[in-house]
Amino acid sequence: MLNKVVLIGRLTKDPELKFTPGSGVAVASFTLAVERNFVNQSGQREADFIPIICWRKLAENVANNLGKGRLVAVSGRIQTRSYQAQDGSRRYVTEIIADEVQFLDWPKDGNGNRQSNNPEAGVGTTNDDVGFMPVDGEEEVPF
Repeated sequence: MLNKVVLIGRLTKDPELKFTPGSGVAVASFTLAVERNFVNQSGQREADFIPIICWRKLAENVANNLGKGRLVAVSGRIQTRSYQAQDGSRRYVTEIIADEVQFLDWPKDGNGNRQSNNPEAGVGTTNDDVGFMPVDGEEEVPF
């Protein structure tokens, strides 16, 4: 079975970083506004507001480097869950569990110039513990 989602949109507010009780695992959440590919009757593009959840190192990177309005690409999987609300009703939630978040723009300073104190601020981050290592040289691939 395949459960893969790729979205490009803007954060509606700064990510919220929390840590799970007991184990202290980092978890960040934010909402991504994704424009639809068509305009409505009044000539405006509507947007879907999609909850995104990031775990561990990815959660920390997102919380430390992203803010409201930043453009990102998110890839991950759809997850549904339910919970008991305070009023006793059963609530259902559909959210994206992010595997990767790529930063597609750079924050600007007061003069409109691109700023980056962190060299990784524009680099995509993943939940993978092992990174991709580029191969140097011009040799042919062995397959």
